[in-house]
Amino acid sequence: MAPDRDGGGQVAREEHRETEKERADRRWTELLQEVRVAQMGIQILLGFLLSVAFTERFTDLGAVDRNIYVVTVVLGSAATGTLIAPVALHRFVTGHRMKPQTVEWASRLTVTGLILLLCTVTCALLLILRVVLHDGLAWWIVGALFMWFVGAWFLLPAWARRVGPRQGERKGHA
Repeated sequence: MAPDRDGGGQVAREEHRETEKERADRRWTELLQEVRVAQMGIQILLGFLLSVAFTERFTDLGAVDRNIYVVTVVLGSAATGTLIAPVALHRFVTGHRMKPQTVEWASRLTVTGLILLLCTVTCALLLILRVVLHDGLAWWIVGALFMWFVGAWFLLPAWARRVGPRQGERKGHA
């Protein structure tokens, strides 16, 4: 059978054939690499946030900023726990022949962790920019950055999934 060609005349790569176990192993390895990046970011941010309460300037914060701080620390803690959860899940179900389900659950936890990370970063930026800038300007900047993160982290991947492989690559792989 001749290989499919896309519109540019390039030979489309043949779809890699893998067993369910091989696919689960590959997806698990990819997921762990992704989670490591997110874990590093949230752990550094949470460490910074936890230290803020012990600075001299913290006592100068008003009630609104203290509340933003509390919400930010709680969100950061939840994000940390959620992004570490796939490791715990894997550890407790290893050997029970549940890898495909584990990968699926871990993937959902990771997406939830990314949403919590988005909220943590947004609140941390709001707190910092409220202290540094005029209150109204802080909200606009944080709103714009929030939209940027939503676009980069969620809308772009959703669009990429919708568009999918080019038409020439799709033939014969349905």
